[in-house]
Amino acid sequence: MNCNIGVIRGDGIGPEVVSEAIKVLDAVAKKYNHTFNYDEILMGGCSIDATGEPLTKEAIEQAKAADAVLLGSIGGDAKTSPWYKLPADKRPEAGLLGIRKALNLFANLRPAYLYPQLKEACPLRDDIIGDGFDMMIMRELTGGLYFGKRETREVNGKTEAYDTLTYNEDEIRRIAIRGFDIAMKRKKKVTSVDKANVLDSSRLWRKVVEEVAADYPEVTLEHMLVDNAAMQLVKDPKQFDVILTENMFGDILSDEASMVTGSIGMLSSASLNDTKFGLYEPSGGSAPDIAGKGIANPIATILSAAMMLRFTFDMDKEADAIENAINKVLDEGYRTIDIMPAPGKELTGITQVGTEKMGDLIVEHL
Repeated sequence: MNCNIGVIRGDGIGPEVVSEAIKVLDAVAKKYNHTFNYDEILMGGCSIDATGEPLTKEAIEQAKAADAVLLGSIGGDAKTSPWYKLPADKRPEAGLLGIRKALNLFANLRPAYLYPQLKEACPLRDDIIGDGFDMMIMRELTGGLYFGKRETREVNGKTEAYDTLTYNEDEIRRIAIRGFDIAMKRKKKVTSVDKANVLDSSRLWRKVVEEVAADYPEVTLEHMLVDNAAMQLVKDPKQFDVILTENMFGDILSDEASMVTGSIGMLSSASLNDTKFGLYEPSGGSAPDIAGKGIANPIATILSAAMMLRFTFDMDKEADAIENAINKVLDEGYRTIDIMPAPGKELTGITQVGTEKMGDLIVEHL
């Protein structure tokens, strides 16, 4: 199969972890007789440095011409980087919001799975962890507070700011359908998270989700307020299967879920539109404090590449091979620094490795 992949290496650790993901993809291509063509695309801080814009029209056209896009991470240190002295619409994160909107990437899938080999890295007690947990957070990605009208202005001599949270029923329905479709392939349970006791947008969200649920009689639907959901994620993460929620709540809850698994460096992410196209990225950030040190965990980006093979190219066998290779490497005790056992929980047979070595080990097991 011939596949055209747009590659956004991004900022911070982005280029390091993307290089390892491409290394793994090349090994898959060789083993399974595929051809992966890569088109380098600028976005984020590196695009600001090169063009003065976080996302150019040319970059959008490149992304649209690809079958899928693999993204590292974008952004820098907000305290020291000159990028954050620019207006908000010129900063690196504006590029990410812009490409999501331009490509209509409304459905964000963030799996949160506790690898049994990394149980010691989980901050929760053993009696809470049990035999592990496996959830999928479905986050609406192109509406809500992040895309509503906003303004900072002077009123009666004082500065005030506002942001508008807006959803229409079609935006809610399409992400809900995606969530229920995925639940049908999993444990057939959807937890819809909102703030319906306060927000009109959440009351509409709940109404539309219930309408969609009527078409999926095999799926159990429960509603949960976002503050309770945040508590339940650390109290009993095993209860969740598919968490369906709006943009800001999903942003917060998915990061919380990532830390419950032990490290955000283990979590992949996919952002899909209504075709087979998707943008695939690790859930973590650009981590500028460790950029260039060769210690970043590339597994989340490699798992994102596996999601790309599965969701865009229908290469389930190839995706399974990547995931199995990662499990074998973890079984053998290899860890990057972020998933090393905590002090006091040292285990025998554990070896710390860097970014490049971890990629090499995964390739060996392919």
